[in-house]
Amino acid sequence: MHFLVKVIVSALIIGVITEVAKHYSTIGGFIAALPLVSLLSLFWISLEGGNKQELSQFAIGVLYGFPASALLLFIVYIGLKNSFSLSTSVLLGIGVWCIVFACQKLFQA
Repeated sequence: MHFLVKVIVSALIIGVITEVAKHYSTIGGFIAALPLVSLLSLFWISLEGGNKQELSQFAIGVLYGFPASALLLFIVYIGLKNSFSLSTSVLLGIGVWCIVFACQKLFQA
């Protein structure tokens, strides 16, 4: 039951953001950039009995992934601005994301 509620709430949020973005692309992008998924995830983990240690580990994981995610979005932006297709821009962004993530793991130790 919890899973179904999570899916419905998450889908509704994505749907609302998409509708806002259709009419106001900059505002839609700004709303999408909010850490809604991270906050929802923290809420669901807490609701399902997660302790503070689990919540803090999740939060640090989100922060750990932020630089690579920000770079991914920047690459997509640059690709689209330079007339690459969405799929090509996203693939380039994912490639850079993987490289940054691998470097973070490599230099973490």
